[in-house]
Amino acid sequence: MTIPQISVFLENKAGQLADITGILSENQVNMRAISIAETADYGVLRLIVDNASKASAILLEHGFILTMTPVVGVAVSDTPGGLSKVLGVISREEIDVEYMYSVFGQKDGMACMIFRVADSDGLIALLEDNGISTITGEELGLH
Repeated sequence: MTIPQISVFLENKAGQLADITGILSENQVNMRAISIAETADYGVLRLIVDNASKASAILLEHGFILTMTPVVGVAVSDTPGGLSKVLGVISREEIDVEYMYSVFGQKDGMACMIFRVADSDGLIALLEDNGISTITGEELGLH
């Protein structure tokens, strides 16, 4: 099962990130993961939040441009080589990882990584066939 991710397009100017986190905080939206990438002209803020539909509606009301994207949460052993094992399985099947980032905290000694690939359902099936657990939105406390 995929997890909804919000991608917000930002101007490269001071205060944009503070504005967004402040708006979410004021509206009782809790972030589970955050990643930011930038180019010379703009940034892309990627968020996993406890209530993606509420957060996206609020951000749209405040004039932000955003998209919703399905991503895959993967349980990764929080030990040396844990991520390497997962990436090895993905690599052997020649699946291109567009990007990945981690979720805040861990559960039961497992870290959680978020993966964006072209075929989310294919990645989920591959990982499960290789004994690698995916993480549901419910496990992350998402509504």
